[in-house]
Amino acid sequence: MAKKSEAKAVDEKMIVGIDLGTSRSAISASNGKKKWVESYVGWPKDFIAKKVVGAPILFGGEAVEHRLSLDLYRPLKNGVIKEGTARDEEAVKELIHHLISLVQAKNDADKVRAVVGVPAESFKVNKVALKKAVAEYADSLLVVSEPFAVAYGVNALDNAMVIDIGAGTVDFCIMHGTVPNEDDQRTVLTAGDYIDQQLYNFLEERYPHSDFNLNMVRRFKEKFSFIGEPEKAVKVDIPVDGRPTKHDITDEMRRACESILPAIVELMLELIAKFDPEYQDVIRKNVILAGGGSQIEGLAEYLEKVLSEYGESKVLAVDDPLFSGSDGALALAQDMPEEYWTEV
Repeated sequence: MAKKSEAKAVDEKMIVGIDLGTSRSAISASNGKKKWVESYVGWPKDFIAKKVVGAPILFGGEAVEHRLSLDLYRPLKNGVIKEGTARDEEAVKELIHHLISLVQAKNDADKVRAVVGVPAESFKVNKVALKKAVAEYADSLLVVSEPFAVAYGVNALDNAMVIDIGAGTVDFCIMHGTVPNEDDQRTVLTAGDYIDQQLYNFLEERYPHSDFNLNMVRRFKEKFSFIGEPEKAVKVDIPVDGRPTKHDITDEMRRACESILPAIVELMLELIAKFDPEYQDVIRKNVILAGGGSQIEGLAEYLEKVLSEYGESKVLAVDDPLFSGSDGALALAQDMPEEYWTEV
């Protein structure tokens, strides 16, 4: 009888899937709610700043908006918790708490069960830190790779490759009908943030008298990113001596976006070549792009063209890049056998 009561308590406990990202973090909950926030956490610098912002801590876009008044943290460098500073660890803890609070009913104080997605090669680095960050808010925890969570969510569990292009990392995972092992998963660091920095450098070189920052450049990329031949010129307003002025950034945008292609292509081909030769043809027809970078115009077509040199190929992007990781983590959590969970 006690076992039945315990099982019922587990069933009633809210389950959440969390995708911890360098740029954005998302949560999907078993109560049907899902939310996302930019991965920024900020504390007021002094009592004046606290009076101005009206809160002891700010998150996401609100934190970025008030960044001049805050000690601002983007704690998930390359998708992993930065080591060496207690404040970064605290920022991750507060970010997780904030995400859970966004989907949890106000009168529901119970701890949750959480599946957390992290970059493909960072399990060992993250597990202890995540345990500490989640301990106050969750009874049990499972850490998985972000591309594995995506694969589970779209039911691409056999003979498929997921390429998750985030801000800090591009994560690869080959699925072959079992839980993927370390050899099936890889990470490279030339991802969205790398594009931002390249675009910033190119614009600084071409327009040395224009006034812009990395945050502006990131917005340009998110709105206009493309690979290949542009459909039309990319023109944006950038201040020059305080006056908004049109700038053509088409060439710089293309060069910046295409700067991540060599590493993606090399690792994609390497992973397929190492796979069982009998199933390589099937893998090439089932490549799935996820993460914010999957929305770069022309990327899926470019990778499909590269793969087609080896045989018939198909590359598709997920329908919902913002929640594909957290939705997959939630689906995994709901199906996960009891013995896979780690108590925290």
